[in-house]
Amino acid sequence: MTTEIRSTTVLPARREDVELHTADGLTLVGELALPAERDTVATLVTLHPLPTHGGFMDSHVYRKAAWRLPALADLAVLRFNTRGTSSPRGTSEGTFDGGEAERFDVAAAIELAEFRDLPRRWLVGWSFGTELVLKHGADPSVEGAILLSPPLHRATDADLDRWAAFGRPLTVLVPEHDDYLRPAEARECFARVPQAEVVGVDGAKHLWVGEAAVRRVLDEVVRTVLPGHGPLPTTWSGETTTADEPEDR
Repeated sequence: MTTEIRSTTVLPARREDVELHTADGLTLVGELALPAERDTVATLVTLHPLPTHGGFMDSHVYRKAAWRLPALADLAVLRFNTRGTSSPRGTSEGTFDGGEAERFDVAAAIELAEFRDLPRRWLVGWSFGTELVLKHGADPSVEGAILLSPPLHRATDADLDRWAAFGRPLTVLVPEHDDYLRPAEARECFARVPQAEVVGVDGAKHLWVGEAAVRRVLDEVVRTVLPGHGPLPTTWSGETTTADEPEDR
């Protein structure tokens, strides 16, 4: 039976709860989703939006990435709550530190991916998560990074210069109607990073609300991580489940 992939469609994967342990002694909670029956070809380590404004590991783009990409693109998706952040999975220890002590959280996520021998690790940051990527993500074990709606509030020119020197690819998805940074300004800011590709997304907003916006994000993520991989299918032949959750939470 062929099923249309909708906002609440959950495709097959091996999903497990995980704990991340930081160098400053905290335990963070998360989930790792792996392809159900095939080998993992690449790994997404996701960093969520601002927790003081509702961001957490279940922010809708990441939730849907975990529901779809293991099946559609053989990707592993690691989601977790940064320090002091709560979700249905649980609450990570510690307190929000505005992006500074979160450097330990980023390192712990990368270390878990290394420990699990997950291949071809890419960081994916959304909003506040992009600040964490730029400030703390230049780790030699990652292949590159993807930024969704970077506000560039906390990340400085020095952080951009550090990523430029790091030399790894950086794909930057900027909504046409973003509340903080729009495509033309983003191209000026990221000109400091020669290897950055800024992709303006017509009609999109900061929160990527709606199925069309989510599909565009996931297509761009897969295109970046798996060059030559075409747009993701919008139907699935096989078993699915339906999540009992509101769209775009």
